[in-house]
Amino acid sequence: MHKLKYVFQLIIILLLTSQLKSQHQELGKVNWLRDYDQALKLASQSDKLILILFQEVPGCATCRNYGDNVLSDPLMVDIIEHYFVPLTIFNNHKGEDAKILKKYGEPSWNNPVVRIVDASEKDIQKRLNGNYSKSGLISYIAQSFPKNNQAVPDFIALVEQQYSTRKSDIKSADFSMYCFWSGESHLGNLNGVLNTEPGFKNGKEVVRVNYDSSIISEEELSNYASKASCKLMTKDGRYSKDKDPQYYLKHSDYKYLALTDFQRTIVNSALKHKTDPNKYLSPTQLSYLTNLKNGKSDPSQLYDLEFDQAWEKMTNSL
Repeated sequence: MHKLKYVFQLIIILLLTSQLKSQHQELGKVNWLRDYDQALKLASQSDKLILILFQEVPGCATCRNYGDNVLSDPLMVDIIEHYFVPLTIFNNHKGEDAKILKKYGEPSWNNPVVRIVDASEKDIQKRLNGNYSKSGLISYIAQSFPKNNQAVPDFIALVEQQYSTRKSDIKSADFSMYCFWSGESHLGNLNGVLNTEPGFKNGKEVVRVNYDSSIISEEELSNYASKASCKLMTKDGRYSKDKDPQYYLKHSDYKYLALTDFQRTIVNSALKHKTDPNKYLSPTQLSYLTNLKNGKSDPSQLYDLEFDQAWEKMTNSL
């Protein structure tokens, strides 16, 4: 059964890759199917849900921005293409598109709407409209899993937390310790921590922690840190970053992957604590890692590149 699902996964990817050779701006970088019946068939064969984008093509500024920002984000594209059967219906076209609009009661000439349905054409949850943000779409996607009696994949939960964090809630704190590499792995394992960075302050080794204050308070963070002999530094001083952050990650094959700062932090901690770091990786990142281990990709350290640049280099070699 697992082998059969893998075959259908390959079929879907091949179809998506060849479906839209000239990609419309409003569709972002997701390779969408355009045939409704084909999407239903693939959903049934692969046991996946269908993610339908109702979109104006060509569309208004909102539609173009949705394509450029939300639907072009590498991790969002990876999620849509690998966890779902992606289908787009143009809401300003006649013919088959108009028939599907009528079937679902969707208005024509409308801003982007997303629906997740199963192979029997049943809505898994209410349609997503009026929210054109990454956080809106990833939260909508995450909610579809329990509604379909499935656990939310750890990778999707990680992306949801990353995209749902508001800038106003991001706080920073410095902790002194005997070894900042150990401190990084300890603090990076805590829910609410967004990223860690080793450095020096007031003559001491420290870890600078950026955290989501809506999830964890400074007091809670300090209490957790004290379990590893890490002490909150309240005195101001000159801070300098160490040249070798995420020590455990950088001494593993994961340094060859394009990872967000959030992923680097949690993968680094997982490696130190000998838990599974792969559950925090996207399908494309996992494929690249497999190729590396099988000698099918040449190792190239992507750690020092900006994420988008690293992602492009990584995916071009797959």
